[in-house]
Amino acid sequence: MPHHDPDDSPAIISAGRAVLGIELGSTRIKAVLIGPHGTQLASGSHAWENQFVDRMWTYSLDAIWSGLQACFSALTHDTEQRYGVRPTTFRAIGVSAMMHGYLAFDGHGKLLLPFRTWRNTTTGPAAQQLSEVFGYNIPMRWSVAHLYQAILNNEPHVPRIDLITTLAGYVHWRLTGRKVLGVGDASGMFPIDCGTQDFNATMLAQFDALLAEQQPGLLVTEILPRVLRAGQDAGKLTAEGARLLDPTGTLQPGAPLCPPEGDAGTGMVATNAVAPRTGNVSVGTSIFAMAVLEKPLGRVHPEVDMVTTPAGDLVAMVHCNNGASELAAWAEVFTQFAAALGHDTAPDEVFGVLLREGLGGEADGGGLLAYNYLSGEPITGLAEGRPLFVRTPDSRLTLANFIRAQLYGAFGTLSLGMEVLAAEGVELDVMVAHGGLFRTQGVAQRLLAGALGTPVAVGQSASEGGAWGIAVLASYLAAASDMDLATYLDTQIFDGAHPVVQEPIAEDVRGFQVFLERYRAGLTVEQAASTAL
Repeated sequence: MPHHDPDDSPAIISAGRAVLGIELGSTRIKAVLIGPHGTQLASGSHAWENQFVDRMWTYSLDAIWSGLQACFSALTHDTEQRYGVRPTTFRAIGVSAMMHGYLAFDGHGKLLLPFRTWRNTTTGPAAQQLSEVFGYNIPMRWSVAHLYQAILNNEPHVPRIDLITTLAGYVHWRLTGRKVLGVGDASGMFPIDCGTQDFNATMLAQFDALLAEQQPGLLVTEILPRVLRAGQDAGKLTAEGARLLDPTGTLQPGAPLCPPEGDAGTGMVATNAVAPRTGNVSVGTSIFAMAVLEKPLGRVHPEVDMVTTPAGDLVAMVHCNNGASELAAWAEVFTQFAAALGHDTAPDEVFGVLLREGLGGEADGGGLLAYNYLSGEPITGLAEGRPLFVRTPDSRLTLANFIRAQLYGAFGTLSLGMEVLAAEGVELDVMVAHGGLFRTQGVAQRLLAGALGTPVAVGQSASEGGAWGIAVLASYLAAASDMDLATYLDTQIFDGAHPVVQEPIAEDVRGFQVFLERYRAGLTVEQAASTAL
């Protein structure tokens, strides 16, 4: 990608021409400072954890603001250490956070009840009813499911609601005074009409009809934030907002902010996967794939969430609760074994050795079967998970086959969800992969290409994550009148980037299909394990 002369960095920062991106993730708040063409200049972070209060996963408002202040302080310290200057303003600022959940405020801006995060699964009845009414899949994580469940529960705060928003929308509101939301984040609150790039008017009317019966006087159209596309004006940092981020008073008001976005949207930007026929796969504790569609799907699929890019293009999301954690647990076992032999080995080195060994395994994993289900998995209909390794007497138990089966097991549920999209005629030119599993070059990438039957690319920027992605969206504010977001990313941010692309290998594709048939058949074993144990 293009770079600026690093000797210019102090001047860029002191002149207020650097761009700030902040993302509030589930375990870490991260801030990134970028220069021209997305070059990272400095960063800062703050660790935090959700709390389980009154049977709800939450973060307190105090934790949000003390965390943001600590993160911003760490960023300014890093900037001073690197360049000898402290930023007082920015060319633009962007805020991103984990999507979905429920933050409800009254007309005085007071939080009516503790923030309910996406992790809460108490909204099943509401999600099911709304999916039936709308003819549209409404996952339990979505804000509208949280709102409707509160109405079904006759919760006393409901009549007092003046605004519901997401975590990114809340932080942006406090920084700018504007009750707005980027379309990608908004698409995890309530369904979006990609024609208008706004909340779906028909479904809003259907929901208001439900409210008229159960909560007269409340109109969802009046309590949702205003939807904005990438590049649109989303307000400026106020004096109060500047003090909230930087209590020292060094930060000055006035910097423009881009529309606040969700972590799915910033992941799409960070992997340059916002144009139709592109997609990305994120592998971590969970694993999910995003596919940017050329046209809507033919029917509703409970395995697929419909969201949008930050520019408002329709995206199909396959979200699996279980990712690489079980593989990491096995890597720890082998790390302990190496230590018992007198060879203390770094975990990354053990991971690398195991993954490379997996490439030498038989194409179908030698008849072995592995499930990575530490928790339940909605796509396969399992309420609870039990990590499982099973083999038949005639299977070939070797280290190479064992590791290949574990990798295939990590991709199994994802491939079942992606089959739904393939049956709908969805085609992708490339799938961009990111996450720690891809640090070992060429292994997980090759097997994922075989599992999906799609070329898989791994680029350098994927590790820089959502804070970098929202900083790039903030930098796009200055270019939005000249080009669309996909063109901006291609020509201004990723021009000159050379991701490594792995085409599917026919033997891997055939082998994974054999494994997948075994995986489907074995789901009854996985179900029995969760019942018996």
